[in-house]
Amino acid sequence: MTEFKGTIGRTLADSEPHFEERPHPGNGAPNVVIVLLDDTGFAQFGCYGSDIDTPNIDALAASGVQFTNFHVTPVCSPTRAALLTGRSQHAVGMRGLAGWETGFPHAAGHISNAAATVAEVLRDEGYATLCAGKWHLNPGTAVSAAGPFDHWPLGRGFERFYGFLPGETDQFNPELVRDNSYIDPPATAEEGYHLSEDLVDQLLLMVNDNMGLRPDRPFFAYLPFGATHAPHQAPQEYLDKYRGRYDEGWDVVRQHWYERQVELGVIDPDTTLAPRNPGVEAWDDLSDNQQRLACRLQETFAAFLDHTDDQIGRFVDGLRAMGELDNTIFVVMSDNGASQEGGAAGTMHEMKHFQGLTESPDEAIERIDDIGGPRSHTNYPWGWAQCGNSPFRWYKTHVHEGGVHVPLVVHWPAGLGDEQAGTKRNQFAYVSDVVPTIYELLGVTPPEVYRGIEQMPVTGHSFASVLDDADAPATNRLQYFEFAGNRALIAELDGVLWKAVARHFPGTDFDTEPWELFDLSTDPSECNNLAEAESARLAELIDLWWQEAEIHGVLPLDERRMELFIPRLDDHSVHRPDRRYVYRLPMTPIPTRTAASLTDTVVDITARVTGAAGDEGVLVATGNENSGCSVFVQGGRLVVDYNAFGDHTIVESSIEVPAGDCTLGVHLEREGREGWVEVSIDGQACGREAIPLYLVTLASVGLSVGEDHRSAVSARYPAPFAFTGTLHDVTVQLPGGRDPNSDEVNAESEWSRQ
Repeated sequence: MTEFKGTIGRTLADSEPHFEERPHPGNGAPNVVIVLLDDTGFAQFGCYGSDIDTPNIDALAASGVQFTNFHVTPVCSPTRAALLTGRSQHAVGMRGLAGWETGFPHAAGHISNAAATVAEVLRDEGYATLCAGKWHLNPGTAVSAAGPFDHWPLGRGFERFYGFLPGETDQFNPELVRDNSYIDPPATAEEGYHLSEDLVDQLLLMVNDNMGLRPDRPFFAYLPFGATHAPHQAPQEYLDKYRGRYDEGWDVVRQHWYERQVELGVIDPDTTLAPRNPGVEAWDDLSDNQQRLACRLQETFAAFLDHTDDQIGRFVDGLRAMGELDNTIFVVMSDNGASQEGGAAGTMHEMKHFQGLTESPDEAIERIDDIGGPRSHTNYPWGWAQCGNSPFRWYKTHVHEGGVHVPLVVHWPAGLGDEQAGTKRNQFAYVSDVVPTIYELLGVTPPEVYRGIEQMPVTGHSFASVLDDADAPATNRLQYFEFAGNRALIAELDGVLWKAVARHFPGTDFDTEPWELFDLSTDPSECNNLAEAESARLAELIDLWWQEAEIHGVLPLDERRMELFIPRLDDHSVHRPDRRYVYRLPMTPIPTRTAASLTDTVVDITARVTGAAGDEGVLVATGNENSGCSVFVQGGRLVVDYNAFGDHTIVESSIEVPAGDCTLGVHLEREGREGWVEVSIDGQACGREAIPLYLVTLASVGLSVGEDHRSAVSARYPAPFAFTGTLHDVTVQLPGGRDPNSDEVNAESEWSRQ
């Protein structure tokens, strides 16, 4: 309770009122906007070398400051954690993707409460704090409508939020959250809906609400797009615009982009264009179908980025119209390099990559006209990803330059002045340096204690001096990198910017695997390995890496990745030890990581219903039209449609669903890559079919009960096809369930609470 500083007498006449004054940053304090793109490589903006139309970002660079030596972590969640806190991603609990909870401090699945976010700090300074876009900073098991909500955006300093919580979502059919509640998108793909447009609409609404009612109060707006992370999806007019643009292939296009980078001054003329990464074939060696598919996938990425740039332009225009653009510190950046998750040939459905499935271009080409629309979940091939990372080697998840060297544009006419417009900075900077820079520009000191919790020191280095002076020395001269055992260190020593880097392969010995050494001052594309010639320098840098690892909480080294997505069983979690899930209507659709998995080795689904003749509709469904599983009643029969990337296995009961009370059952079982499904009514088996491809992961879209939410899994009905009878409950039983009262389970749960 706020201390009352007036006096209270017996009457008003002998009393003195006191009015609480909320914090205010002062008249004329600048606004702050951070626009974060996803999986966008160093070369992909027009002002960084590509031929993709990004006139709005290019205009910000032309009237602002463009960084050419800016670095991030190699994946999204750690970059976001370092960006929002100004601290090491490991120190704040985000060594890898959100949800990787390992029981060690560097993988807590969320940002530590000992690291206040920039939203928390600026809110307490009197700023309005607004966010629209991708969050991906809390455990996957905590993103359902049941919470907990303490690490959702509103729990970490944002006063308003509109967007999505996990790492990716369908751009035409997203799983949307407003503040702390799931909502339906305001329109459908058929009605012209696209998430990027919606995010900007909503953020402009928030800003206008603030400036219309409290024009004295500056705002911090965070706009982390889902673009350009897979699925690559864009409106048709943007897809049409790029038809034929990349028919020359990635070898020719990458050379053109490299030459333009030199022409623009983004890279030094002496920079070597790195050779093709292993697994990237020469374009001329590809078959016609390989080339056709690869071109269409790259066209789609370009359309996606072009469309995103136009949405940034709409937001900029909105700020300009309200007279706020010049006094807004406007930052545009990417969270990591271009993604290799489309594989060597590219894919119609990115989920295939995550379960080790390959798709031949000859198969994919049959659906080429679906690419970029709602009926696709595409990602481009390695060759185009390396083109996007020009002139560097490797990709996202790697700590070589292709994974961590990205664009950064800072625009602030009122603060930087005309003399800085269109200038470039080649000083090294890192993602955790952004927020300390903002703090210095605003004159804000982050608290040493926040809400009673002693705070970690802000370890990022403000580069405000570099913004003011193109010749100022870099402020960050020693920076470690680590992801899943991949390690690197960049250090400025004796006037040389050195980089030691080790690419880790699972199962190899951390102590004996080779390190490479590069002089980034003369070899920014890491083409000349000096490990043997400068062995003493390499040994010095490796020792420095271990020292930095100790300081910033990087240890223990942990190579695990996909296995960390398997949720731990806990009697105080959405995933109970008995692995029994009971769902009742009404119920909000359940995100993937919090729902019962219909892709486990054995799945038993039981629905208790009461109906009359003619009742029909979906009982439970997961996924969308690209892949998923739906259980429904239609034509008096119980039906299962198992959609494996467009190949539908349908089983229909041989007997009718009776009127009145009945129990409808579905049994799914995996046998290697294959499986089978059986339906039953009141315990009587009445239909069975083999599933040629039994998936490990169906989709990034979760589970809905009593309807098929928005994008229909089955072509046999239009969504939502809600069940018209009475659905009492749906129970999903998964294998390996244990008695929640057993000693083993109680011990595990006690450990999880520590």
